[in-house]
Amino acid sequence: MLDSLITSKTRIKLLIRLFLNSNSYGHLRGLQTEFGESSNAIRIELNRFEQAGLLTSHIESNRKVYAANTSHPLFPDINSLLRKHLGLDQLIEKVIERLGRVEEVYLTGDFACGKESSFIEMLIIGEDMNTVYLDELIAKSQNLIKRTIQYTLLNPASYLTLASTLRKEELLLLWRRNK
Repeated sequence: MLDSLITSKTRIKLLIRLFLNSNSYGHLRGLQTEFGESSNAIRIELNRFEQAGLLTSHIESNRKVYAANTSHPLFPDINSLLRKHLGLDQLIEKVIERLGRVEEVYLTGDFACGKESSFIEMLIIGEDMNTVYLDELIAKSQNLIKRTIQYTLLNPASYLTLASTLRKEELLLLWRRNK
């Protein structure tokens, strides 16, 4: 879907890498290694995004580090478009609808960091969840989005214990129960 609107593969990779998770960041050489693309192609796209105000940058250990400008008016729309492109919106709604007492759902792993991956890792926090139903939904969703889905279920107390060991850029909040 997105590749029919945006023809530059490098631009799509950068959008996913930096705009899917607002805690994600990268520098030219790291992105070059990660994408397997020329530094010049990546530099051109980074400069375009920065000139448009979509990226912010700062110097860190002699490297220019880029991150999405979350205060840019288009950030929420770009983030939403990327979630739809990756199929995350459909997945979350299907899982939560009849699952049980779900409190929060996080994306973890490579996708949470904005990296392309053939599988999606999720962390689901709640209690009294119907795992049989969850497995059925995951199987259907995998067919729908053409990616393997792995999940971890935690009760709120276990999550609080684990949360202090996780880095912010490794978690992307997808859904939270309205309180």
